[in-house]
Amino acid sequence: MRLFRTRALAAAAIRSGHVKVNGDRAKPATQVKVGDEVRVREGGIERIVEVARVIEKRVGAALVADVLVDRTPPPPKPTEIAFVPTRDRGAGRPTKRERREIEKFRGH
Repeated sequence: MRLFRTRALAAAAIRSGHVKVNGDRAKPATQVKVGDEVRVREGGIERIVEVARVIEKRVGAALVADVLVDRTPPPPKPTEIAFVPTRDRGAGRPTKRERREIEKFRGH
């Protein structure tokens, strides 16, 4: 299980602050050691992995799976995800009546 498909994608994610090692923002040259926790935020999902063994040279994706322990919690069930109402594209601004219904729904 590789965290990114390419080194360029990994470097871009690190530069944008989507990778943390032990709670601190990572830099491209951050060294990891056994027991470090790496958190990667990608596509709205946070993956959590623990380093079980350090390898010195680049290896294939199959060998990386043996080096990392996946601690990512399972995704929430579809019934637990909050429903966000959306307006149809091109429907324009809500009318005064619709706005009042929206505010009533939100509890304002």
